[in-house]
Amino acid sequence: MASLPSTIHAVSIQKTGDFDVIEKVTLPFPKVDPGHLVVKVDYFGVNFIDTYFRKGLYPLKDFPAVLGMEAAGTVVALPTDEKVLNDPDFKKRNYAIGSKVTANTMGIHQTYISIPWLKAHPVPASVDTKIAAAAGLQALTALSFFTEAYNVKQGDVILIHTVAGGLGLIMAQLGKHRGATVIGTTSTKEKAEIAKANGADHVILYTSENTVERVLELTNGEGVHAVFDGVGKDTFENNFKLLRRKGTFVSVGNASGPIAPFSPLKLVEKNLKFVRPSMPNYLVTPEESNYYVTEVFDLISKGVLKINIHKVYPFTTEAVQQAQKDLTGGKSTGKLVIDARE
Repeated sequence: MASLPSTIHAVSIQKTGDFDVIEKVTLPFPKVDPGHLVVKVDYFGVNFIDTYFRKGLYPLKDFPAVLGMEAAGTVVALPTDEKVLNDPDFKKRNYAIGSKVTANTMGIHQTYISIPWLKAHPVPASVDTKIAAAAGLQALTALSFFTEAYNVKQGDVILIHTVAGGLGLIMAQLGKHRGATVIGTTSTKEKAEIAKANGADHVILYTSENTVERVLELTNGEGVHAVFDGVGKDTFENNFKLLRRKGTFVSVGNASGPIAPFSPLKLVEKNLKFVRPSMPNYLVTPEESNYYVTEVFDLISKGVLKINIHKVYPFTTEAVQQAQKDLTGGKSTGKLVIDARE
């Protein structure tokens, strides 16, 4: 194993709470398991799920806790476990010292990570680690949700709430690539133009337009085949009004707060489906992970998916706090990234 530092820096919280619980801390170098890859991290991707853990919406087992589920960097040490080294799936990934990887697992917003090799994925030479960190979670979410939560296809009409965010822009591009008509919602004309440049056919300004009326107008009263909703509480009820018969409601997140419990009878009137998936549960087996990661980077390399990075922040306590403020305050279009290189 190469010479490694005795300490690292990490994004940590001592307790759940507001933005001020976030801090950059110094920690001992992580314990390295024989079956793990050790990665020097270049960039972190900032996501709404980080805010859910920070606020306590999603529970954490122990405190202090390291936040973050998305990072990319370079391999500095390979597993030493012979069983791992001889695993056919491990060999297929061609890990090597100095190779670029992306990782999506809890607690990886730190300058070095030791992770199971199955939680990391090779990054092709044509994609840099900043793009890989920005794409990992959201592009995999978009692709897996558009394939398994609802299979978006030619001729579909879909609605994407908050279409100008990082996930929304990727969904718009992917929906257009698959031949769907993409309707999005956003808050400003400037964001609407960005969404249209990324594949949205129609954008509704929810601040000044009635979303349900506009969707029904655009679909000749039928409604959409599927709605992808990362807002949660504030848009929940209206989603049932703008779905067509046999439509699918895909709940993607809870930006405005979690939805309240509801009766399955709410789905009966139009034979609707309700799905609340999580991306990691679509990428459980090596075959699933390899398929989705390979497909995402292939789409990026071919220019089908453009990863829009809104801002890159320095790795300081204040900047990480500000990144979450900007994300939750609706001040971003595209992805927010932390530069972890030191």
